[in-house]
Amino acid sequence: MEANAQVKEARAILRYARISPRKVKIVLDLIRNQDTEKAQAILKNIPNSAAEYLLKLLNSAIANAENNFNMDGKNLYVSECYVCPGPTLKRMMPRARGSADRILKRTSHMTIVVKERN
Repeated sequence: MEANAQVKEARAILRYARISPRKVKIVLDLIRNQDTEKAQAILKNIPNSAAEYLLKLLNSAIANAENNFNMDGKNLYVSECYVCPGPTLKRMMPRARGSADRILKRTSHMTIVVKERN
């Protein structure tokens, strides 16, 4: 590949989503390397709560590709998708005999990257 030839990619990032990264990763594994139309169909029909966040994120990545990089929306596929843990909110829950348990409310940073097929 030549030095000045660049591979076009468009990305969308969602930060501080109030859902555990572990739950998101299950859904991301289903849409990785899929065409965007098929990925949208999977996300619309899967019952996981992470699918709602990811569908909006995927639509945003597709819109970024079409508007900012002049890519063809029909030839796009999900080249990368990953989730990283965000900051954890720590809460206390009262328990028996005056003690307390810690509740960890986890957050996620999600990223979807789409590229054009050759």
